[in-house]
Amino acid sequence: MSKITCSAEFVFPGHPDKLSDAIADALVQEASRREKRALVGVEVAVHRSSVFVTGRIGCTGANEIDIGDIVRNVYHSAGYGGGWGPGPDELVIHTDLCLSPLEDGEAEFRSLADDQSICTGYATARAETNHLPVEHWLANRLGRRLAGLRTEAVGLELGPDGKVIVIVGIDDDRYCLEGFSCSLQQKSASDGLGLHRAVRVTLEEEMKNLSKVCSRLAPDVPRELSVNGAGTFEVGGPEGDNGLSGKKLVVDAYGPRVPIGGGALSGKDFFKVDRAGALHARRVAKAVVVTGVAREALVRIGWFPGDRSARLLSIEAEGERLIDTGPWQDLFDLTLEASGEHWSNAADLVDVARYGHFTEVGRPWEMVRILPSAITVPNHLVVGVERSMAN
Repeated sequence: MSKITCSAEFVFPGHPDKLSDAIADALVQEASRREKRALVGVEVAVHRSSVFVTGRIGCTGANEIDIGDIVRNVYHSAGYGGGWGPGPDELVIHTDLCLSPLEDGEAEFRSLADDQSICTGYATARAETNHLPVEHWLANRLGRRLAGLRTEAVGLELGPDGKVIVIVGIDDDRYCLEGFSCSLQQKSASDGLGLHRAVRVTLEEEMKNLSKVCSRLAPDVPRELSVNGAGTFEVGGPEGDNGLSGKKLVVDAYGPRVPIGGGALSGKDFFKVDRAGALHARRVAKAVVVTGVAREALVRIGWFPGDRSARLLSIEAEGERLIDTGPWQDLFDLTLEASGEHWSNAADLVDVARYGHFTEVGRPWEMVRILPSAITVPNHLVVGVERSMAN
């Protein structure tokens, strides 16, 4: 194959958009804890010391949910307070929420789509990256490692906000980190040169580790690294920019190389079509590559209002070649009942909101175990795909 260049980014838990996502999902988690079939559709916005929470939470004891306590806990766990503002105790929380129990019969109707949606799922056959694009996996791993510097190297006086961009060259299924940029919130009087050194050392260590996991990834770090390239970065988080839940959809999905569909995942319960659809589509895509039918799979599913189960619209293999959807539609339970019953309360949603739905193999919806012998791959299964790719 000819060489291509791909890019991806990661944002830290203290980024204002990720603060908003984490608050929204903390509310989903609390409502689902009170009632498994809770209906949650919320949006969150942050700016300076203000937090705005709007939408609906329908569950047993909805009026008893301490919105302020949940918001402040998210800020605290993201690293705010202790000199980094806004501190959790400084927040002014504005709400416009419909808080009530589910209406009569509404719990039963959770198994029906209350909206329309088109959702996509993606997987590559490379299991080392949990079937994610290499650049997306790399941005996530390097970003999480650098976020850890805040507690590992206290003397650097790093704040909770930060961003990472990676540029990866792909040549004959070999991968090389060709460009790297990070913006790490730091006190202006702190050691900027020390930060550069710490970033380089951390990257060198982590690239060596990751190259052992992904054998075709070169361990090399670019000679030139951009660290706080725009200058001093002390004013960050909600004090430096406003934030809104659902704005980091590409980071939440598969990076800019893979088309996204549907809407935001955070702030919606697992009976909601956007969240359920994204997870169902990902599982089908992983099954396609795990069984050897294709090296890449892009799955599109759709919901009409009132649908009980997702409509499997298309499965696209590498080279834009189509795979017959029929056998795969029957292989999985693509209903809202399945997603809501199996995945509500099955993971720490604040952690999921911060680090991604698809980045950890242990997430319950990520555990797709299908042996190649579990399904047959007759000639008609693959439309326009070479037979050798299906074996």
